[in-house]
Amino acid sequence: MNKMNIFKNIHRSTLLVALAVAAASCEKVLDQAPYSAFTDESVFTSVDRATLALNGVYDAAQTGGPSLAGRGYPFGAATIQQGDNRGEDVVNLQAFYQITYQGTYTPTTANNVSMWDNTYGMINKANIAIEGFRKAATDGILTQAVATQFEAECRFLRALGHHELLVHFARPFLDGAGAQLGVPYRDYAVKGGASLEKLQKEPRPKVSETYAKLLEDIKFAEDNLPVTNTGGAVIRAQKSAAIALKQRVFLHMGQWANAVAAGNQLIPTALTPANPSATRTTIGNHNLTATPNGSFGHSAGNSISAENIFTVKNDPLDNGSVNGAPAAMYGSTDLLGRGLVCISPIIWNNAGWLADDRRRSSLYRQGGSAIGRAIMTTKYTDYSGRGDNTPIIRLAEVFLNQAEAEARVASGISQRAIDLLNMVRNRSLNTPATQEYKITDFADQTALLRAIMLERRIEFLAEGRRWPDIHRTALDPITALRPAGIPAKVTNGGVTGTTLAQYGIGVAVVTGQAAIPYSDFRFIWPIPALEVTTNPIIAQNPGY
Repeated sequence: MNKMNIFKNIHRSTLLVALAVAAASCEKVLDQAPYSAFTDESVFTSVDRATLALNGVYDAAQTGGPSLAGRGYPFGAATIQQGDNRGEDVVNLQAFYQITYQGTYTPTTANNVSMWDNTYGMINKANIAIEGFRKAATDGILTQAVATQFEAECRFLRALGHHELLVHFARPFLDGAGAQLGVPYRDYAVKGGASLEKLQKEPRPKVSETYAKLLEDIKFAEDNLPVTNTGGAVIRAQKSAAIALKQRVFLHMGQWANAVAAGNQLIPTALTPANPSATRTTIGNHNLTATPNGSFGHSAGNSISAENIFTVKNDPLDNGSVNGAPAAMYGSTDLLGRGLVCISPIIWNNAGWLADDRRRSSLYRQGGSAIGRAIMTTKYTDYSGRGDNTPIIRLAEVFLNQAEAEARVASGISQRAIDLLNMVRNRSLNTPATQEYKITDFADQTALLRAIMLERRIEFLAEGRRWPDIHRTALDPITALRPAGIPAKVTNGGVTGTTLAQYGIGVAVVTGQAAIPYSDFRFIWPIPALEVTTNPIIAQNPGY
């Protein structure tokens, strides 16, 4: 592809920020002017148009970019199902995510190419918007305070996007303290000309270098986001979201003390299972819901649940469509979903997941093309309107992140870590007084950490968090899978009526889908062929 064609593609997909901007209600709207007359400068000529441009960046986070945009890349249903299907706790039932599930991607397969293209498409829209906000402040169109807040929101999304790329396309930070090849950190707008030439001359940085720039963006976001974003709490980034993302990033870097410090910014020091009044965060006014399904369910208004720290907005007028909305992708076919992914007996049978745990009955059901065929999630329930938001960061994650970090820095068995673990787990137990974890349940630090990791698998099942945990702990001597790498799974499509008997706690599971060791090149995705072809200085991941 020649440079002119490359420029046309970039121009079409990312130059015009507001071509698919979302209005305040997140309804997609288009300016009446023809595309060819709608320049990036014209977007920022009023406060209302600048706000539309910002909403356009959020909209791109839901289904941004030209490549398979309707499937929810980067932060619609696609990010959830990619994160789930790369792990062992779901089973892919149809061909939609078979490539991801089996690890047979190539530099041209749709799933990984779309994740790369659409994430960078969102990032470029953020960069164009940042330039526009700065100029609008200089021109007196926006106040400096508003322009800085808008930039902070874009930089939060930019950091979130680059981190998503790191966990799919690069080796974890713990592999050589970030010495492996990372992903390009694009913090400038690519609009052709000199900016395109700059992009084509930049090699892939080290993982550590990508993380350094990512943390700079998170710091800017934390320093400049409001405590409560009146533009749309939860679906618009606020200070608590930046802090929670910082904590998550420090876990991925293995910087446990820094993760503890970040978590302490949100979690009250007085928090214990016996002191529920101390469960509300010190920043952002978040708290755990009383029930495990409290932050899910469109009818319950999951966009405003106090447990959600940041979600990506969907509603009946603006969603990832039948190919990209969470309810459509995960929902049972008998409930008008597509039934693409079910829960694997690997996790459903796990003896560490108590039989009377309320999550089993309140967030899952037997369903599918034949009733009773498979265990399906009901975390996403708006099957017709497809208005379930995409959960990105919940307070439950902050608690479990903190539990893990506290357990790792402690010299012995951390009671604080156990308290945090119980805060998440207890709301799902019938008799917490007798079923909750006690310090005597753990022989050592390792046992506690493994209990925390199991709780993460249970709590975030069908939310896409499994792969990030596998990725970041691949070389960790305590919590890594044995053997390290992509775990063995139930055969792709291998849950049928004849396997329903496997759904018994403690029943052994026949996997069928072989594990992929960490040393195998397939542990990470290939850089898309077009990226390598047009930017020859971008090194392909080895093996591809």
